[in-house]
Amino acid sequence: LPRVALKHSLLSSLPSNTAFIFCFCFPGKNKPFPLGVKIADCDEPPCVVVKGTIAVMEVHFLGNNNNIRSITATTTAKVLGMNLPYALPEEVSNVCQNLLYGAMCPIDKDEDVTYQFNFYIDPTFPEITADVTVTLNDALGEAISCFVVSCKIRKGATGDVHLLDWSSPI
Repeated sequence: LPRVALKHSLLSSLPSNTAFIFCFCFPGKNKPFPLGVKIADCDEPPCVVVKGTIAVMEVHFLGNNNNIRSITATTTAKVLGMNLPYALPEEVSNVCQNLLYGAMCPIDKDEDVTYQFNFYIDPTFPEITADVTVTLNDALGEAISCFVVSCKIRKGATGDVHLLDWSSPI
């Protein structure tokens, strides 16, 4: 997939070591791509994300119709060639509740808004690289914006680990 790296002055709340990195969704399926995606602590793909933490993304997109009152984020992860759905909690999937810079729903066609997407990296996820697809849908299920980001899932730092040596007698 072709990669896009963009910068936009409106996406300024994330740290400076944050990149705009994403791929377009499903070439040929006419899904609109965002103006930009900013991912905290990621300079280039794949973005390293740590299990048990939240990956913070800002998705800058345009409304595709007038009077959009409801927008829902959905995610899938492509793992070992399979696209697996990943359910998001309501407080994350409700895009209207997570718009930044004073924006609110309803939004209109060509209205420029930014969604803060807080993606929880479940501690049970395997340590692999997965292509995560994020789609923002209106109430009718029509895609408003869609992107794919490659994430390398890693274990976080842990405290001191003491292993028992069962091979030597006490």
